[in-house]
Amino acid sequence: MATAKAASKPKKKAAPKVETPEAKAKAAPKSPKSKAKPEAAPPPKTESAGPPPGSQASGDPGPGAPPFPPFETMLSPDQLRMVETLSANLARAAVTAQGAIAEAALRQADRPAALTPDPFHVGPALNEVMSRLAAQPDRLMRAQADLFSQYMELWQTTARRAAGEEVVPVVAPAAGDKRFNDPDWASNPMFDLMKQSYLLSSNWLNGLIAEVDGVDPASKRRVEFFTKMLTDAFSPSNFLISNPAALREVVQTQGQSLVRGMENFAADLDRGGGQLAISQTDLAKFKVGENVATAPGKVVYQNDILQLLQFNPTTETVSEIPLLIFPPWINKFYILDLRPENSMIRWLTGQGFTVFVASWVNPDQKLAAKTFEDYMFEGIYDATQQVMTQCGVDKVNTVGYCIGGTLLSVALAHMAARGDKRINSATFFAAQQDFAEAGDLLLFTNEEWLQSIEQQMDAAGGFLPSQSMADTFNALRGNDLIWSFFVSNYLMGKEPRPFDLLFWNADQTRMPKSLHLFYLRNFYKDNALTTGKLSLGGEQLDLSKVKTPIYVQSSKDDHIAPFRSVYRGAKAFGGPVTFTMAGSGHIAGVINHPDAKKYQHWTNDGLPGDVGDWIAGAQEHSGSWWPHWAAWLKARSGDQVPARDPIEGPLKPLEDAPGSFVMVKSQP
Repeated sequence: MATAKAASKPKKKAAPKVETPEAKAKAAPKSPKSKAKPEAAPPPKTESAGPPPGSQASGDPGPGAPPFPPFETMLSPDQLRMVETLSANLARAAVTAQGAIAEAALRQADRPAALTPDPFHVGPALNEVMSRLAAQPDRLMRAQADLFSQYMELWQTTARRAAGEEVVPVVAPAAGDKRFNDPDWASNPMFDLMKQSYLLSSNWLNGLIAEVDGVDPASKRRVEFFTKMLTDAFSPSNFLISNPAALREVVQTQGQSLVRGMENFAADLDRGGGQLAISQTDLAKFKVGENVATAPGKVVYQNDILQLLQFNPTTETVSEIPLLIFPPWINKFYILDLRPENSMIRWLTGQGFTVFVASWVNPDQKLAAKTFEDYMFEGIYDATQQVMTQCGVDKVNTVGYCIGGTLLSVALAHMAARGDKRINSATFFAAQQDFAEAGDLLLFTNEEWLQSIEQQMDAAGGFLPSQSMADTFNALRGNDLIWSFFVSNYLMGKEPRPFDLLFWNADQTRMPKSLHLFYLRNFYKDNALTTGKLSLGGEQLDLSKVKTPIYVQSSKDDHIAPFRSVYRGAKAFGGPVTFTMAGSGHIAGVINHPDAKKYQHWTNDGLPGDVGDWIAGAQEHSGSWWPHWAAWLKARSGDQVPARDPIEGPLKPLEDAPGSFVMVKSQP
């Protein structure tokens, strides 16, 4: 999940016009005496310590030799116009970029300096790894010899290819690496050599770090992560002069693509307030409540931290026990309702469920002191009570998505300690309870980094800016979420395509200081919930005492909530647990409408001790996992009752869905 402003791009600033020689010629007044072009005045003579004119050292062929023709005469008029246009556009692009950078520097000048030159505290970990490598000179020498051997092989194959021989590449991009998809990376010998040289060097450096032993595993993983970030940044695909697709675009558009790219660059700098906020989609193409988040319904309740939305039924009867969904408060709820054709909310109402969703507030300084405990009581406890009141029932089925699922897990343990049985069943979408294998986000949660985050939140007024969350999540998939857009937007001058998922991804919320630090420290850093170290609301929390029926969804390629981590959490509950795995990742694995007929999912009625054993015994099914879950949920939702209209319940509607909380942007 991630952040940026869901607002129209600022108007791009026009670059100063750079006149071409042709334009100047057209604009110059014509002499009434003659139609011939006036000859250029000869340059003034100057003293020079260099060789005299006409000498070989000056580059002049000398007396008697034919003069070298002027460059212009070697080109046709059309070619000359193309060169002039290209030159003018390159100049315009340079001026635009320089102006944008200068303006950004001025906007940043009054801001305080960075809190630390090493915000992710890579330095100590890097020092530990490098010291260990230095203590093993034999290993380092073998690694260097291996790299030299691979380069020798590359040079030999390149020479054989130049001689016309068919050769097999020494190294190839990994499966799924889209950076080198352009055909010229393989067909053009120069670009192929550049690509293979980069891959050899980056693979060697990343492999060298991965093979280091005798260091703290967390330190090693931190260095591995940031080494990969570094090698990804230096890919030849990220530079104009070494990207064949970008160069081809420059030539074909006579430089206009680079002008557009620098205008995109300037607009993104302006939108980020002097910091580069790379556009991932055309934000102006979407508007919440008009073409996203359009499922009809009402806001039937509101407190400080949430609005409770009840959606209109689409069937004559519904299941007696309603369904209440808690999405993550890091993002907005409409991931569940992007468009009618992929809306989970619309699909669930079509299956005969009464659907409620918590729409979390986008907090500011006034809510900086809200705690994780507040979110449990004012979120889970209050919302479930209001749903039961609205529907006239004493139980509710619940869903927790991502961090919303972690909160729901805590509430379940708290309710178990108090004997509160209001939650009839709980479903978790890509949610974690045990954080021992929580993936790369663990790299960002050591105590030094948490102290830096706390300082950043204090400087912002008591909350974490949404752009900080966006940067963190984008870094987890840098090639997909940073560099691909850098190349497309700036080097090739393309406008980002409209994409509802990326629009939602850019519409993140701020994080209150107390809530966010509690979450990072107690879950990511200390893994307190499943180790029995977490107390909240006057109760010691123990997931093994939760006997509520549980449905757990994970995704095979989830980089935020890895399936191994999700499985560990599933094993922590004390009641019946159904575990499933979907294809794709954190978002697409969850939001996969059955009509799309995409991906696959796996089911297994058992829950063995290790996720590898679960996978070995699982059965693969094509398409979405939603029908499997709906059947599980329907069996736990009671009898059929007349459909519930939101305007007819005891809670009086406050406004139409999607409500006002979801409209609040994180940045002006």
